[in-house]
Amino acid sequence: MKNKILLATTLIAIAALAAACAHGNHPMAMAMLAPISGSHAQGMVHFEQMPDGTVEVSADITGLDPNSTHGFHIHDKGDCGDNGNAAGGHFNPTAMAHGAPDATSHHAGDLGNITADDKGEVHIHVTSHMLTVDPGANSVVGHAVIVHANADDLTTQPSGNAGPRIACGVVEAHSMAQMQH
Repeated sequence: MKNKILLATTLIAIAALAAACAHGNHPMAMAMLAPISGSHAQGMVHFEQMPDGTVEVSADITGLDPNSTHGFHIHDKGDCGDNGNAAGGHFNPTAMAHGAPDATSHHAGDLGNITADDKGEVHIHVTSHMLTVDPGANSVVGHAVIVHANADDLTTQPSGNAGPRIACGVVEAHSMAQMQH
């Protein structure tokens, strides 16, 4: 019986180690969103660069109006001053037109819309083919993540007519060690 318990404990430990290693040492970054413009919206946005070059973006945001839709973008500057206006326009290192994230032409920072549930919360996972976490022209590190008051219409140039900025956070690079502490 002791051997079976030891074996089971060892297998659980190996599985936990394998799961932790599954993330590997992929470049990671995150932004802590703080409310601006009198809103209550706040949360965390995580970025993880995958081995295939894509970036997995996950966001957990609270404090939105229930069942509301909001533009969700990476902006050019890493500055949340002046109610998020200091963040400038959308992050657009390839000089593309604004559009939906799945459109042929769109800014690297065009992440589309997020929709809050009946509690005013958003929990999403999206994949970007235009962003990186590693240093370079398309790196999200040092840029601001903005949640807008309104939905992005995905067509109006240059920003989708998404209205005031209600939450902002600057993306900072993090190692796995920092993420675990």
